[in-house]
Amino acid sequence: MNRIGKVLRAAAACVALLAADGCGPFWVNPYITVEESPLNWMEIHYYNTLDSSRKSTRRVSLMLNGMGHVEVKKGTSKLVSDDFAKGYKDDEWHDIKTQRIEIDPKHVNDIFQDLVNRGVLDREKWGKSEKKKSEYKRFIAVRANINNVTYSERENIFEADPDLAEYLLDTIRQFENPARR
Repeated sequence: MNRIGKVLRAAAACVALLAADGCGPFWVNPYITVEESPLNWMEIHYYNTLDSSRKSTRRVSLMLNGMGHVEVKKGTSKLVSDDFAKGYKDDEWHDIKTQRIEIDPKHVNDIFQDLVNRGVLDREKWGKSEKKKSEYKRFIAVRANINNVTYSERENIFEADPDLAEYLLDTIRQFENPARR
């Protein structure tokens, strides 16, 4: 019992030290200043089915990383949003187009900062969604690692924060059909 008591006191002291330093292990500020880093990345996945009679779903996936690599995938194949998708016998399996673009890492950093400022990493807003009926079945989700703050929940942002969802969709459109140079 004496040894267990020492371990418990040491653990309590460590937790108190972390809390005193402001380094609480349970909450991370989602509104951060984004530093340029090749380790920063963000994926935005968008799905749209016009009506229930339409079998195929339009998918667009945007991957940005801190080095300036941008990859846009679009089509009806499940491979657009899932590199490990099954169903190679599906009719839509080969309907995928991939485009890779190189841009200035500072521009990517500005995009990350703008999305962070709009609350893309804020977990507090998720779960407060209202289920709304719509003639469009739209879904948009984000996975990200920005300054070692990760976000990877598969919540439909159209339900939780429609303004952020529209801004994410505009971010996809910015790279979906870039002008030829």
